[in-house]
Amino acid sequence: MQISFEFFPPQSDRGRANLVRTAKALASAQPAFYSVTYGAGGSTRDRTFAAVEALRQAGFSVAPHLSWGEDSRQQVLDLIAAYRRLGIDRLVALRGDIPSGVGSNKRFRHAEELVRLIRAEADEAALAVAVAAYPEVHPEAPSATADIAYLKRKVDAGANGCLTQYFYHADGFFHFRDACVAAGIDVPIVPGVMPIADYAKLARFSAKVGAEIPRWLRLRLDSFAGDDAALGAFGVEVVTAMCERLLQGGVPGLHFYTLNRAAPTQAIVENLGL
Repeated sequence: MQISFEFFPPQSDRGRANLVRTAKALASAQPAFYSVTYGAGGSTRDRTFAAVEALRQAGFSVAPHLSWGEDSRQQVLDLIAAYRRLGIDRLVALRGDIPSGVGSNKRFRHAEELVRLIRAEADEAALAVAVAAYPEVHPEAPSATADIAYLKRKVDAGANGCLTQYFYHADGFFHFRDACVAAGIDVPIVPGVMPIADYAKLARFSAKVGAEIPRWLRLRLDSFAGDDAALGAFGVEVVTAMCERLLQGGVPGLHFYTLNRAAPTQAIVENLGL
């Protein structure tokens, strides 16, 4: 079973040093890789590369996120080549967030095109490619059926694994997985897991990305207002229980969105005996 952890790129040398310390704190779980996100429109390109380089120098396997942004084909190829020189053997290929203020007439390439570009340069043995999947449907998709069809096109283009958006409905994930299998998607689908530590930030981000926080969970989290320790302990308990259900349901792994913090994720991993 594969465990992986996701980070966002820090803004300073000090932040990168802290990131490496966080990675070392999580290393006891023997993660398959750490992933590093890529800002809207390539806005964190240099910071993402610097974070990946720091993690590689510390001896960790890393899967950089990559999207087209406003880059040319050659700029994307140059970045892939630079990652390969670092010893990177996997990428997470995304359309990426569209920067705020960009007009709707601006064309942004989809992840399917990026996967095809990567596959034209490297086969699966040289470079594994994961793509994003959305158990609760991408907020821009016209329907759940269309969203799964988009996912299948990414897989058919050469992706050999999927990492999902986070969720708090295990049954919803299982329903999504079954629908993917029925659609002919035969690569591993690894659920994304978001620990609960800061409810206000989680609520804002979930509204933005279309991840549902169940009503019962929102009400319980609301009841811990002003008591961060109790909220954190409850969050660990809830997410641990969901992960246990996912593992019992035969998921191939868990991908944790750490928000660059070791403690909440570490507590869940330890509860799971991983």
